Amino acid sequence: MPKSQVLEVAGREVTVTNPDKMVFPSGGHTKLDLVRYYLSVADGALRGVAGRPMILKRFVKGIDEEAFFQKRAPATRPDWIEVARLHYASGRSADEVVVRDAAQLAWVVNLGCVDLNPHPVLAEDLDHPDELRIDLDPVPGVPWGQIVEVALVAKEVLEDHGLTAWPKTSGSRGFHIYTRIDPRWPYRDVRLAAETVAREVENRAPDLATSRWWKEERQGVFVDFNQNAKDRTIASAYSVRPTADARVSTPLTWDEVPGCRPAEYTVATVPERFAAIGDPWADLEGTAGSLEPLLELADRLGPAEKPPKGTGRRQPTMPLIEIARARTKDEALAGLDRWKARHPDVVRHLEPADILTDGMRGRSSVWYRVRVNLQHVPEGERPPQEPLEVDYDPWAGASWPEGR
Repeated sequence: MPKSQVLEVAGREVTVTNPDKMVFPSGGHTKLDLVRYYLSVADGALRGVAGRPMILKRFVKGIDEEAFFQKRAPATRPDWIEVARLHYASGRSADEVVVRDAAQLAWVVNLGCVDLNPHPVLAEDLDHPDELRIDLDPVPGVPWGQIVEVALVAKEVLEDHGLTAWPKTSGSRGFHIYTRIDPRWPYRDVRLAAETVAREVENRAPDLATSRWWKEERQGVFVDFNQNAKDRTIASAYSVRPTADARVSTPLTWDEVPGCRPAEYTVATVPERFAAIGDPWADLEGTAGSLEPLLELADRLGPAEKPPKGTGRRQPTMPLIEIARARTKDEALAGLDRWKARHPDVVRHLEPADILTDGMRGRSSVWYRVRVNLQHVPEGERPPQEPLEVDYDPWAGASWPEGR
């Protein structure tokens, strides 16, 4: 097995280390395969990330191991890798990688980045996003057709307020809609505008969509507006997702959306699609619009429910019990299986949406929490809160800056 392979990309030499390392065992895709995929769709992938600082989500042992998040660019890097300094609410700062060409793109992928996670700002102005991003996140049990229906409603809401909507599969369970905006508003206004889109989608399709913040209160497709908060990122266009079949977050035309099938867009199929039809988002640049109509709608709608803030405990409106806090999703779900085995009479009352599995951001990686909503269990049969099946502390050993 060669230890490295040098590629000529954009006039530079990019070294791919351990090119035969298996990243997607089920499909047999290696690290070199992943680099070559990104180079084959580089024009489209760069449209999604160029000039934007990005968090490095590194799968150094392939997708079967949990990724870790690296905000800071590696100290040892080529002199042609650009960085931008971002400041976080914790009081810390990080010099994050900024990709502008295919060589830099290949260098990032070589670090173990399967998907690309750029911020919605350009390096030249880190305080004013130029993208508003809508993430459609279905609760368990929601059929794909319902997600598509909600996407079409979201398109209508954006267009009714003077914005151009650009659709793509998420490469996971949901769907993404982006719109370019003039970089005039701070994060808080962009998030408010996205929340207003979510509320209006719910107003127009209350049986299909929800804007409810609290997960246990959601039904249907959650229009996730919080992806527009500062420090949040979404997998960009043409990102490969860490799924067994190596699905790709694929830009579409709106004509394609009603009949699209996410499983058809993979590392194996998207390069051929890209070569045949090009990038459906090729005309994305130059479509930026104003947030004023959405912010005016926000005023008319009035205040929405407040998201969680600080360390205060909210009184749940649903009968929730917590099952596990785990370092990996597999460990969390194994804990859930043990709980289910002890409570078969409870399990028969549960609906898919009653199992709440959350990926939670830790210091440098995601950890997983599992809760059960007992709303469909007769009150006299509801089990009490028990010791957690898995009790992982993601903050053990952490130290915080003064004043946090």
